[in-house]
Amino acid sequence: MKKLNLGSGKDIKRGYVNLDSVKLPGVDFVHNLDKYPYPFKNNTFDEVFCSHVLEHLSSITKPMEELNRICKKGAIIKILVPIAPTVWAFADPTHKQFYTYFTFNYFRPEDNLNYYSKARFNIRKRKILFSKFIKPIEWFINSSRTMQKIYAFFLYFLIPAETLYVELEVIK
Repeated sequence: MKKLNLGSGKDIKRGYVNLDSVKLPGVDFVHNLDKYPYPFKNNTFDEVFCSHVLEHLSSITKPMEELNRICKKGAIIKILVPIAPTVWAFADPTHKQFYTYFTFNYFRPEDNLNYYSKARFNIRKRKILFSKFIKPIEWFINSSRTMQKIYAFFLYFLIPAETLYVELEVIK
């Protein structure tokens, strides 16, 4: 099973190919993720881990297309991004993209707005993650998709989250 830690930074993962834009100890590949194509052949990876990287890139669709290309059919992509519209999404001046609970819907085969990209993914899991100060509410919000949608539409300004976790399955 071949795994990629995309935008590893100092979080080097054993058993993964660690890629970052800076040559740090443990980084296997140095590559600017805003440059396409990525330095891997089609259908290389079974799993990709991507923590707080995508929001720093100039596009949402192009990295998703590259992930679809370099992953095998059925591969799992685990993504963590700051969830908008919270301070964590907007405070960092290096953030170029913003992600909401619904952003990855645009890559589902059944979505009516999936014409922006040919990359397709099933959403296997989605969680809204909160700071430790309001962590007890996390279980309740993530108890069902209905509760997640109620949060995304009505409660996000009252109870700000920090991060969106999405687990995607590659469709080819």
